[in-house]
Amino acid sequence: MIDLTNEEIRRYSRHLILPEVGMAGQRRIRNTSVLCIGAGGLGSPIAMYLAAAGIGKIGLVDFDTVDVSNLQRQILHTDADIGRSKAESAQETIGGLNPNVEVVLHKTRISSDNALDLVGPYDIVVDGTDNFPTRYLTNDACVLLKKPNVYGSIFRFEGQASVFAPHLGGPCYRCLYPEPPPPGMVPSCAEGGVLGVLPGIIGCIQATEILKLALGKGSTLIGRLLLFNALDMKFRELKLRKDPKCPICGPNPTVTSLIDYEQFCGIVPESKNPLENPDEVTVQEMKKALENPSLGIRVVDVREPDEFAIAHVHGVPQLPLSQLPQRFTELDPNVQYYLHCKGGIRSMKALRFLREQGFKYVKSVKGGIGAWSDQVDASVPKY
Repeated sequence: MIDLTNEEIRRYSRHLILPEVGMAGQRRIRNTSVLCIGAGGLGSPIAMYLAAAGIGKIGLVDFDTVDVSNLQRQILHTDADIGRSKAESAQETIGGLNPNVEVVLHKTRISSDNALDLVGPYDIVVDGTDNFPTRYLTNDACVLLKKPNVYGSIFRFEGQASVFAPHLGGPCYRCLYPEPPPPGMVPSCAEGGVLGVLPGIIGCIQATEILKLALGKGSTLIGRLLLFNALDMKFRELKLRKDPKCPICGPNPTVTSLIDYEQFCGIVPESKNPLENPDEVTVQEMKKALENPSLGIRVVDVREPDEFAIAHVHGVPQLPLSQLPQRFTELDPNVQYYLHCKGGIRSMKALRFLREQGFKYVKSVKGGIGAWSDQVDASVPKY
């Protein structure tokens, strides 16, 4: 076990005077390694507080680059980092905060092919991701390798956290969510938004759980799901139990190796050729329809009013997806419609709904208003 230097004793003095930590506890923290999957909203406070607390080794898994829209919540990065690798930006921030911490970069997307190799060398895994395939993949890799999985998720004003560790007597993520929701049912933060401070709150809870696991002190969130509502400033707690029929941590597991998690979550790989999907049109085709009314094609914006106020295409009426079940009779089933939203997800939902109502001539605009701003009219703000 690596001992503490005099400089580290000064740095961690407020830990050392806690009877629950002391020299022995700080050594345990110093000798703990953590794999942080994601260097974004949750990964930012997690990595920064773990580094400040003296975790000896932090692995960062992130293949993305910093975008200006990240800066509202991803405090690892600054305006000067826009366009840089998130992993490299995070490494620089952590190094400036605590040069004693070893930061290992994994600038790759975690997948079934590499997950076991990524997770294997670390003591604890923390999930800072924002999509269901990666959450199930992280869970399964941790269960197979008997690693604690410190879980957190955020959306709009709400967050949740837990520790999944079947090898320590608790349930796993699959015990809580046996099946993923249908694709597109749960909007991403990019579609639904998130309060900027929320990942700070949930990420700090995750970092606290990691330090408790490293110390072997306190009551962790194993077997408990902590729910937080920022608007009401309320915490709730749910008791979690192991599912005796769980396919990976139950007594008779059917999942004994990593699977195709995109397929498990019902996600169809995006086509490299946008014209291969007969239900989609490009923003150039949308532009042509707007410029040539004689074509008889009407364009409808299915985003919400708050988004419409941020940015919209002149001359395109709004019919929010949330109001479509009550207002679809305002549309003519014999007319062709191009539906657009922010990025193309909700417009596909609207398309499927209208098809169920007998509308035959509906198309979704691929990329939505974001693609319109990129490819047609840069004066339309991106958000």
